[in-house]
Amino acid sequence: MEKATKSEIIRKYARKEGDTGSSEVQIALLSQRIAEITEHMQSNKKDHSTRRGLMAMVNRRKRLLKYLASENHAKYLELAEAFGIRGTAITK
Repeated sequence: MEKATKSEIIRKYARKEGDTGSSEVQIALLSQRIAEITEHMQSNKKDHSTRRGLMAMVNRRKRLLKYLASENHAKYLELAEAFGIRGTAITK
């Protein structure tokens, strides 16, 4: 991921100035990385070490989404819609 892209994502999803660790920012960054690695996997089907890393990222994002759904359900739904992630699988 390019530095400019990462900075733009952080700026867009940060709760306040300088926020890089909130759930929203982490989910957004992971979603971008997952999209990039998924594209890589389409042309490199036998790259099993990258596939393992991709699965770890997907699971990490899943845990963060579960936490966000319990803390701020409206924000969870907003992020799920923005990234095309399982709409309302987790309910309040």
